[in-house]
Amino acid sequence: MIKKIILFIAFIHTINAYTQIYKATDGEISFFSEAPVENISAVNKDVKALINAKNAEVAFIVTNVGFKFEKPLMEEHFNENYMESHKYKVSVFKGKIINEIDFTKDGTYEVTAKGTLDIHGVTVEREIKGTLTISNGKINLTTAFDVLLKDHKIKIPKIVVKNIAEFVKVILNINFEQK
Repeated sequence: MIKKIILFIAFIHTINAYTQIYKATDGEISFFSEAPVENISAVNKDVKALINAKNAEVAFIVTNVGFKFEKPLMEEHFNENYMESHKYKVSVFKGKIINEIDFTKDGTYEVTAKGTLDIHGVTVEREIKGTLTISNGKINLTTAFDVLLKDHKIKIPKIVVKNIAEFVKVILNINFEQK
């Protein structure tokens, strides 16, 4: 966990002063899991994120204990049994937008970010599609993508396997301003 935070900080500090850095001002990452017995959803508004407009690098970090559930017991099970949040404190995406974007021009762009997604201590290469909207020097980034639990070695006990889907839909909506 400390290593991930240090790498995230290093990412921030390796950017030279003349680049165009956009920092998250507000936003949220949520997830939804549809299952036969009960749907599960949670929202996390404690998102740290950066976009480097010069080289199109993008990074997000979220504390796993920051996800808030409708039912306290779901939150407890999520943190203790599935995410093991005491051991895997954060989830991180680091990558690069592979589309050509002119960050100085207002507009809406369909984008793809190619990078690594680290959840539950397991890093997986991902390409994530999203929508980037630039307006008056501010950026909004939205995306929705599926995460297979087994890809990140998140184990579901057999007793509740019908209560939890094999994948969750992750939804991200973040606003950025130039730093």
